[in-house]
Amino acid sequence: MSTVIEQPVEARLVAAAPRMPSIPATLRYDRDDPFAVRMTFPAPATLEGVEVCWTFSRELLISGMQESDGHGDVRVRPYGYDRTVLEFHAPEGTAVIHVRSGELRRFLQATGELVPVGLEHLQLDLDHDLAELMRGTC
Repeated sequence: MSTVIEQPVEARLVAAAPRMPSIPATLRYDRDDPFAVRMTFPAPATLEGVEVCWTFSRELLISGMQESDGHGDVRVRPYGYDRTVLEFHAPEGTAVIHVRSGELRRFLQATGELVPVGLEHLQLDLDHDLAELMRGTC
C-alpha cells in the first residue's frame, strides 16, 4: 500500500495579476509526516516563477472547511455551497484561492483511510527520530 497520497486540484486565484482564472495545484499527504498536508503550485502560477509548496496541518484543512480557521501564514474558510477559500500569507503578499470543497473532501477521505484522524501519533517512531537527532552529538 502506498504511503503517499497526491491529488491534483483546480485552484482559482482571486485578484490575480496577471489574470489567471485557474491553476493546477497538487495536494500531498505522506504517512511519514501524518499531521501535515502540502499544497504545491507550479512555477507559472507564482510571482517568482518557481514552484511553491505550502505545508499546513491536516486538522486546519478539516476544520477550515466547516468554519473559518487559522492564524498566521495559512487560513482556511468555507465559501458558499461548494467552495473553500485558502489564504497563504507571505512577506511578498497574500494569495487567496478557491478550491472545490468536493475535491478537498475526496482528498481528506483518502488521507483518513491511510491514517485515521486522531491516530496520527501511531505513525511516528519517536525513538528512531530522537536517535537521528542525537547521532554524532557526543
